[in-house]
Amino acid sequence: MTRTPAGTASPGRSWPLGVTVDSAGINVAVYAPLATALYFCLFSDNDQEPEQRLALPYCQDGIWHAHFGGLGAGARYGLRADGEFRPNDGLRFNVNKLLIDPYARSLDRPVRYHELMEGTEPAENEELEPVLDLRDSATVVPHGIITATPTGPEPASNRPGHDLADLVIYETHLKGISAAHPSVPEQLRGTYAGMGHPAVIEHLVSLGVNAVELLPVQTFLDDAHIVEKELRNYWGYQPVAWFAPEPRYAQNNAIAELRQLVYTLHEAGIEVILDVVYNHSGEGGDQGPTLNLRGLDNAGYFRLAEDQRHYINDAGTGNTLAVDTPIVLRMVMDSLRYWAQTFGVDGFRFDLATAVARGPEGFNRKAASCRPSPKIRCSPS
Repeated sequence: MTRTPAGTASPGRSWPLGVTVDSAGINVAVYAPLATALYFCLFSDNDQEPEQRLALPYCQDGIWHAHFGGLGAGARYGLRADGEFRPNDGLRFNVNKLLIDPYARSLDRPVRYHELMEGTEPAENEELEPVLDLRDSATVVPHGIITATPTGPEPASNRPGHDLADLVIYETHLKGISAAHPSVPEQLRGTYAGMGHPAVIEHLVSLGVNAVELLPVQTFLDDAHIVEKELRNYWGYQPVAWFAPEPRYAQNNAIAELRQLVYTLHEAGIEVILDVVYNHSGEGGDQGPTLNLRGLDNAGYFRLAEDQRHYINDAGTGNTLAVDTPIVLRMVMDSLRYWAQTFGVDGFRFDLATAVARGPEGFNRKAASCRPSPKIRCSPS
């Protein structure tokens, strides 16, 4: 794979967020307004080779960005953010932790908790100020995969377009619906292709179903307590990448296979509704892993308690996303738009929707961007 030294980076653009492929290379844009440095980390297909860190030397309105020639689809990457570690002030930067791009379109493997992901050392007393964990997490954190514009059947082109009042909705788990189906080939059971098998489609049609509501398929975390029990997170309500289809349901390419599934369901007259989780992150509470949002802008992405070492926990999972801030609302809207346009999704069911509409003053049924933009450390490019 051809790589470009950091010194040859050009400014590129501060938008769109994430990694975008163009004819000359890739554009990288990452929101981390209080970071002192941001690194784009490349990984070889040979896991024994060290990562290559490319600094993003340009910053505008809190977004670090650069364009790198000679890179394209298929490259594996992660992020690192450097900055102050002051948990009392909501700052939890730790450059030793490899971060998953919140805008990553694809990951090379499922996300499974490991103690090396912890950004702080275990505390004997929760009232003590956390201590930085200096261990590197690159060996246990999945890598993002740079993706080009998908090809193949276009699932947004054959939407059934049923009236809302006519929907007969079947809620299902993508893996579960085919995992034990005797007519689905064993190698397809529990996969995107397994749900799209003619035997499953025939079953849904025979029931009179014209819409399926899929439990979460945005990439999620196998939590610490689940890993300790040598189990897997079946339900998927611990998101860590809101643009990437869960890789554990894929045979080879999660994006292509989910697009094909939606297209196939549409052909059978069945709409697709996604159960989406934007009220919290799988990073958990005070002692949770540092996987992306916590390491990029802890005080901006999460709602923090008055004592900013701690998180407001309206979702009951350890944290609550600050959807009342412009950047989190932008991430949610960008994500919804991506799933609707790229995967042809017909609708969404919001997990804990009232938590998404909470702000400092409580629930607001007209909630939008209520809080002002945060302080930004980096200067305009």
